[in-house]
Amino acid sequence: MKVEIWSDIACPFCYIGKRKFEQALEQFADRDEVDVTFKSFQLDPTAPIHSEQTMNEMLVEKKGMSLKQVEQMQSHVTMQAKEVGLDYHLDKAQMTNTMNAHRLIHFAKEHGKMNEMKEKLLQSYFIDGEHVGEIESLANIAEQIGLDKEAVNQMLSSNRYEAEVQHDLQEGVQIGVQGVPFFVINRKYAVSGAQPSNVFLEVLNKVNEEEKQQEKLNIIKQGDACTDGSC
Repeated sequence: MKVEIWSDIACPFCYIGKRKFEQALEQFADRDEVDVTFKSFQLDPTAPIHSEQTMNEMLVEKKGMSLKQVEQMQSHVTMQAKEVGLDYHLDKAQMTNTMNAHRLIHFAKEHGKMNEMKEKLLQSYFIDGEHVGEIESLANIAEQIGLDKEAVNQMLSSNRYEAEVQHDLQEGVQIGVQGVPFFVINRKYAVSGAQPSNVFLEVLNKVNEEEKQQEKLNIIKQGDACTDGSC
């Protein structure tokens, strides 16, 4: 079974959704047969790498809300994160463009560390308050999961993996991704948003059962036959 997850490093619900999906996967009987791939999505492709704005200031500007309304919304998000064991510090989040982070995830994929890199970047952004746009910061983060720091520096100093990120973005548009997180199972079913783990588990079981049914032959006609070693 193939699960593709479109998400952005700067999306708080993407980390929450990742945790909820992982909780469902732990309960899924055939979890070892599930191949999970992360796909790139950018909430704001035009965002600068360096910004003086806090996340709350950005939300006030973009959503036209008061600071008090934004703080209440952020408090609600923080509580949701805590419910799945994530200790968000949204006041420390450093606003940036996530293109470099997505390129780094593609680099990590080639080294068999895609999931570890995705997890570390989300943790770095929402919990540790680290910068996930600057090359030096990203190289240090990558080194923590065993990637070569110098190789990461060289890659991020080039335009490598930009085409792969753009391909993910275009592919998402083509299949109807309008918001993240967005989970696609076997290119047949989709789950939008950070749904409860039981919803993910229900979908996994449904798809798994359909796959097993498809493996069986559809007998069009049946006549006299010998079965179970006797006639």
